[in-house]
Amino acid sequence: MKITDVELFVLKADGLYDNPEGAEEPAGPTYMGLVKVSTDAGICGYSDMETSASVAKACIDAPRWSQAEDMEFMDGLRSLLVGQNPLEVERLWYRMYRGTIYFGRRGAAIQALSAIDIALWDICGKAYGQPVHILLGGKWRDKVRAYGSTLFRPTPEAMKIAVKGYIDQGFTAVKFGWGVFGKDRRMDVQLVEAAREALGANRDLLVDTGWFVERTAKEAIQLVRSIEQFDPFFVEELLHPEDYDGYRQVAESTDVRIACGEQEATDWGFQTLIERGGVDVLQPDLSRCGGFTVARKIVHMAERANRLVIPHSWSSDLLTAASLHLTAFQRRAEFVEFNTSQGPLSRLLVKEPLQMEDGFLRVPEGPGLGVEVNDEVIERYRIA
Repeated sequence: MKITDVELFVLKADGLYDNPEGAEEPAGPTYMGLVKVSTDAGICGYSDMETSASVAKACIDAPRWSQAEDMEFMDGLRSLLVGQNPLEVERLWYRMYRGTIYFGRRGAAIQALSAIDIALWDICGKAYGQPVHILLGGKWRDKVRAYGSTLFRPTPEAMKIAVKGYIDQGFTAVKFGWGVFGKDRRMDVQLVEAAREALGANRDLLVDTGWFVERTAKEAIQLVRSIEQFDPFFVEELLHPEDYDGYRQVAESTDVRIACGEQEATDWGFQTLIERGGVDVLQPDLSRCGGFTVARKIVHMAERANRLVIPHSWSSDLLTAASLHLTAFQRRAEFVEFNTSQGPLSRLLVKEPLQMEDGFLRVPEGPGLGVEVNDEVIERYRIA
């Protein structure tokens, strides 16, 4: 079996981010990249990505820089893969990484690489007739508890109304993030307090403080101490993603779990986050960290370091399905992130959207990712 094409479709849902701060619910992605890897056996693999889709498309579509075999270091990803065996995921990962090393290693190039890697694992599963979690090494669970991932509301009363809605949907855990959080320290505390009051003592509250709010390590410590009385399961992304020393200061100052990693990439990056950053919860996004090939290494690394892995998976049901496979593969797993947005690129990208049952999502059992993309939706929202 050989790879015949690597394509990235740019999707756009118009007008979804007109007023996200005041939204009752996150609107979902306006733009999304969808990777399709085709083979001469008629088997195709898919993955979405949460990045600048147009930039990622350029990383894939760029031509070869040189025809010499030993001069592959700033080539388009398609040129590196066409004609290759898609089942050789480890070799192809390094071929892509090395082949884009002059403009890659982080950012859009590694994110395009990540999506392609997920698609290659999807192909492997379909070729072998097995779900991805079996190819990763095994399944430790049939279902995973989902936390609703949503925006902070602007007032305590609005927070309580929102929580009630999520409880009515069956969620036993909710993460609030971004929105108005970080603009008023006193209001931040009131919003978290309202969420805890509405959730009660037997449901989990998770807090994403938003790394884009500029904080020093001491300010981050003060923030955590101001809300730790409300028993958050973790507090996420307090500092800039590369502030490893700051994260260690925060993690060592509190018993609250500190989470980070959705912006991180490669196993080297996550080793730094563990050893230098000292965070408690690693949050690799499969479409950013390097795909399944890297995420499997992150899981092993986290197990040795006694850290939790809770993947970031906000974009669509396609990425959530991939994250369910990774979570099924972990010996210990707490949650899978479930984007509560009702935007079309979040909810309609697969033919049978994921359904929550009693607060849990079932791990897909079909070959590959175990979900089928909705071609009609792709064509409807495709702009490139």
